[in-house]
Amino acid sequence: MELVKVHGSENDFFLLDQTKLETALSDEKLKHLAIQMCNRESGLHGGSDGILVVNESSHNGVLGRMRVINADGTEASMCGNGLRTVGRYLETKFGQTEFKVETMHADLDVKKAPNLQAGVAAYNVEISPVSFESQTLPMFLQRQTLVDEIIPEFSQTLKFSAVSVPNPHLITFVDHTTLQGPELERIATYLNGENPYFPDGVNVSFVEKLDNKSIFVRTYERGVGFTNACGTAMSASSLMFVLLSEGKVPFGTEINVKNPGGMVKTVVHQDESGNYWMSLIGNATNVANITIELADALNGDFSTAKWISTNEQDAYLKFISSIM
Repeated sequence: MELVKVHGSENDFFLLDQTKLETALSDEKLKHLAIQMCNRESGLHGGSDGILVVNESSHNGVLGRMRVINADGTEASMCGNGLRTVGRYLETKFGQTEFKVETMHADLDVKKAPNLQAGVAAYNVEISPVSFESQTLPMFLQRQTLVDEIIPEFSQTLKFSAVSVPNPHLITFVDHTTLQGPELERIATYLNGENPYFPDGVNVSFVEKLDNKSIFVRTYERGVGFTNACGTAMSASSLMFVLLSEGKVPFGTEINVKNPGGMVKTVVHQDESGNYWMSLIGNATNVANITIELADALNGDFSTAKWISTNEQDAYLKFISSIM
C-alpha cells in the first residue's frame, strides 16, 4: 500500500489513493485503518489528524472524489486543508491545474496558486455550501439560526455563531487571553460528548481579531480534538468576520488567517442570489512517501513501513519563520 504524508497548515493526513489498490477498502476497514494509523502515540510515524481517501468520481468533469476519515474513525463531510493536498495530488496525477473534486455534499473548484515561498506549493480551493439553518448542523437550541448570541448553557459572556460549510462550526470572537485559556477545551469537550444541543458534535473555534484584514483561529475539531489548523473552521470564521464587521471588512477582501500551524488566506464571496462561499488559499505540503503492507497497517504493525522524506517540510518551516 502506498501513502503520502501531507499537511495543510500542519493539519496532517495520510493520503491513500484507493484506485491503486487491487480492491477498495470497505468502510469498516477504512475506519479501523484510521484508528490504527492515526493514533498520536502508537500510530504510523507520529500519527495524523486523519486519512484522506482518493477515489474515482462518476461526475462529469470531476477529477476525483475525496473522503475524510478522522483519527477516531468517523467521517467528516469536508476538509479544506485536506482538499488542497488532494488537489495537488490530482494535479500531479492528471496534469491539470484547474478542476473540480467531488466531496460529500458538493463538487468543489480547485486550482493551483502561486507558491507561498520557494518550495512551498499552494492551492486555492472552494469552501461551500454555506448554511445557517439549524437542521443542517444539526443544532437544537429552540431557534432556527444562531448569530452572535450568548448561549448561557455554553458561556455567560461569549457570543456564538453557528454555521455549516458544510462541516458544522460554532464560532466566537475573543480576546487574546481567552483564546489561550481553558474555555475552548471546556466548551468543545462538552459539545463533542453527549449533549442535547449538538448531538453529532461540532467544531468549536475561538477567533481573535488582529486587524481589519487579519484574524487568528484556534479550533477544537470534531473527531480530532485540538488541531494545528482546520480549513473549514478558518473559512467559517472568515465568513463571520466579514458578516459581523458592519461593512468594515467588505466581501472580496483577502483575509490573513493565522493558526497554530501557520497561515492561510481566505476570501469571502456573495453571489447574485445572496449565497456565500469562500476561497481558501494555503500550502499543500508533501512530507513523505510511504509504503507498507496493508495487513500490517490494519494490525497496527508499522515496523516494516518505508518512509522517504521529501524535504518539503524544511521549506515550509522556513516560510512559517518568515511570517511569524
